[in-house]
Amino acid sequence: MSLDRRRFLASSLGLAITGPAAAQSYGQTYKVENDEGRPVANMRLPGEITGQIQELRGVTYVGPREAEVTLYEFFDYNCPWCRKAAADVTALVASDPALRIGLVHNPILSPMSAQAAKVSLAVQRKLGSAAAFAFYGQLLATKGQIDGLKALEIGAKAGVTRAELEQIADSDEVREAMRAHMNIAANLGLTATPSYVLGNTGVLGHPGVKSLAKMIGAMRRCDQIACG
Repeated sequence: MSLDRRRFLASSLGLAITGPAAAQSYGQTYKVENDEGRPVANMRLPGEITGQIQELRGVTYVGPREAEVTLYEFFDYNCPWCRKAAADVTALVASDPALRIGLVHNPILSPMSAQAAKVSLAVQRKLGSAAAFAFYGQLLATKGQIDGLKALEIGAKAGVTRAELEQIADSDEVREAMRAHMNIAANLGLTATPSYVLGNTGVLGHPGVKSLAKMIGAMRRCDQIACG
């Protein structure tokens, strides 16, 4: 993966979303609030599309395969709210060992975000989900804009050489995985980062760790993000 600006901007065009994105408008299918007591935008999503998430390659998973509930986060490494979300997702992993979390790349904010996502996918491909989840937390805890160079710096500390990470990040497999992640996000109408998918419900924006925990609890009780 060449990180000079000219080559990267050219290669980034190959990540353009293919096919029509489903037009979605977010309201409030379920009456849920964020940690500050404000309404959280959410809507029902088509099951034929949400069912495709688990088939994606390159999703970073933590938690048991047989988990009753899986929370998917669609994120961008340069999204300010994704920094807060990363800390809260890490807290959920620690507090709820029965929960399964899947991290899906949606680098829609800048070419730098796509650079970082490609390195993240390379870490996942080479070292597996545990290393990729640690990388996600470390990278989103760093200050300033996140690009490929910063991602490589953090990724190389995981035990794989920088040159190998670059090679994997520039592979067709990683490029195709990135495109598939972004296509799913677009076709679900997840136009903001972070966004979440719980069952067949999409949640737009980060509601906070307490709110997410309540939604997860409701999913276990009634298979919806809010019961009653």
